[in-house]
Amino acid sequence: MAPNLTLFSVNAILILSTDDSSRILAKYYAAPHPPHGTPVGSTTYPGANPYPTVKDQKAFEKGLLEKTAKQTSDVILYDNRVVVFKQESDVMLYVVGGAEENEIHLFNVVLALRDSLNILLKNSVDKRTVIENYDLVSLAIDEIVDDGIVLETDPVIVATRVSRPPAQDANVRGIELSEQGVLNIWEFGKTKGLEYLRRGL
Repeated sequence: MAPNLTLFSVNAILILSTDDSSRILAKYYAAPHPPHGTPVGSTTYPGANPYPTVKDQKAFEKGLLEKTAKQTSDVILYDNRVVVFKQESDVMLYVVGGAEENEIHLFNVVLALRDSLNILLKNSVDKRTVIENYDLVSLAIDEIVDDGIVLETDPVIVATRVSRPPAQDANVRGIELSEQGVLNIWEFGKTKGLEYLRRGL
């Protein structure tokens, strides 16, 4: 029998401090709609959040830090979850998936997170810098994973989407709202209107 396939491959992305075992940033994901016939409060279906309360999450994170402190590999099975991780300075980056999840897929997510943070934070991924740039870090995670679904694993694209200012129309850039600016807008509109009329005729 084929396993239950789901797009919701990531259960959590965690950034924890190795110095004091504190949580810097934690995002737990759950599929927005459980499969039909799933009992209320169940956490066993694919894509379910296995740690619904903060107490459960903190206990999981504490045990995870203790387990990975002595590891030499980047992938472990902990609490019936596949966990891939990378250490950067005094922080640990974790991506948590179900026991049946593809480790390579999850490993690509943690690499995308690490590399995009290195780009955004100028190779200074430590506890203090992550806290000072919490908004950028949170946006980067949101660009990589949404509701447990992996959206993007290219760190350059992620960093570009997070740090790029909103695009402006190249034709109206630099027009100020002074008297001269209003005249410039009028001339611009008149020119475009005449071009439109010429094409229509």
